[in-house]
Amino acid sequence: MKSIEVNFDGLVGPTHNYAGLSEGNVASLSNATESSNPKSAALQGLKKMKALHDMGLHQGVFAPQERPDIYSLKRLGFQGTDAQILAAAYKASPTLLAACCSASSMWTANAATVSPSADTMDQKLHFTAANLANKFHRSLEPETTSNILKAMFVDDKYFQHHQHLNDNEHFGDEGAANHTRLCQGYGEQGVEIFTYGRSGFNRNKPAPTKFPARQTLEASQAIARLHGLSADNTVFVQQNPEVIDQGVFHNDVIAVGNQNVFLYHEQAYLNTALFKEELMGKFAGDKLHFLEVSTEQVSIKDAVNSYLFNTQIVTLKDNSMAIIAPTHCRDNASVYDYLQSLTTGDNPVNHVEFFDVNESMKNGGGPACLRLRVAMTEQELGAVNPDCLLTNALYTKLVAWVNTHYRDKLLIDDLRDPQLLIESRTALDELSQILSLGSVYRFQQ
Repeated sequence: MKSIEVNFDGLVGPTHNYAGLSEGNVASLSNATESSNPKSAALQGLKKMKALHDMGLHQGVFAPQERPDIYSLKRLGFQGTDAQILAAAYKASPTLLAACCSASSMWTANAATVSPSADTMDQKLHFTAANLANKFHRSLEPETTSNILKAMFVDDKYFQHHQHLNDNEHFGDEGAANHTRLCQGYGEQGVEIFTYGRSGFNRNKPAPTKFPARQTLEASQAIARLHGLSADNTVFVQQNPEVIDQGVFHNDVIAVGNQNVFLYHEQAYLNTALFKEELMGKFAGDKLHFLEVSTEQVSIKDAVNSYLFNTQIVTLKDNSMAIIAPTHCRDNASVYDYLQSLTTGDNPVNHVEFFDVNESMKNGGGPACLRLRVAMTEQELGAVNPDCLLTNALYTKLVAWVNTHYRDKLLIDDLRDPQLLIESRTALDELSQILSLGSVYRFQQ
């Protein structure tokens, strides 16, 4: 049975702004308070989607969240009309209002953890929306994320949806950003790697001291149980606390894998040798390519600043692989030199494509952050909401939609503008019709 991988990229929402909300994310903090360009951000993301589609890859579209989140502000005690609530929230705390306006759902690598049917006991494709409990602005996302996932993957014959884990730091879950699947072919049983930063209950285990470890071991174990995964095809590995304290807030900032290729930095993990030994013992394919980047080749600082590891590795129609990288990788000498050497080495990766996703990069997310990977059979693909799969016609329609509804400049002060709420809801109402999502947003219910 033929299987493929679909990348579902997050559409950047109309309230895309720089508020520096993400502690531990160097780019997010360093660009706080700058003006953003929501229109440019959304068009950059769409251009990347279209380019991958034109390369012959299967590409999907993931809708953004409703922002500003008036409902959360009401829950926090702000009262009156929408305009009065926005004004009062801004007066009380501009940072709080910014958190309730965050467009962070654009990074769909944090939307959910996905286990393909080849790996699960019931042979269904499983989804668990991430609770994102470590950051207030992201903890507002799971309910709507689940609604969108269920509107995209509807048929319960093929798809199994789970409620997000308990909203507590002990079960902090950041989704696919800390989950990697290696396999020979997308339809064959793979090894699912769950990377965690700390234990939620055993505080004697190693943990970072400067920045928070957002993913816990217990959350990863819970998802493996929910998805019906076997111990024979799961690996739990701890991220190196020292690199978390250097700005590596998710595993996908320090490692990326695709099929039988695993690209990672030598400082990425604790006990790397044991991790590799377990992985090789559980990998069912012919050859597993470990592509280890040394500190001498690329420093942690350069890896974080360029997002070398937040690239996508994709398999093309000729079964070769390409790296989808931000232009920051081209502009960093050591990273560019490493990528050039990589494409001439003894591995399936033979070329690199560079994309301008600067609006996303400035807010702390690269190409890999923008997409949720879903490996599926042809039958499962046929059961996906077809209006969420990119075509030339949908691309044209979405570009026109962005140009109609999005602003080209946004400052923190603009978030209290009640017209922005109206513009955002109008845009999302139209988008939900374009993508045939139904009433996934609270303002529609």
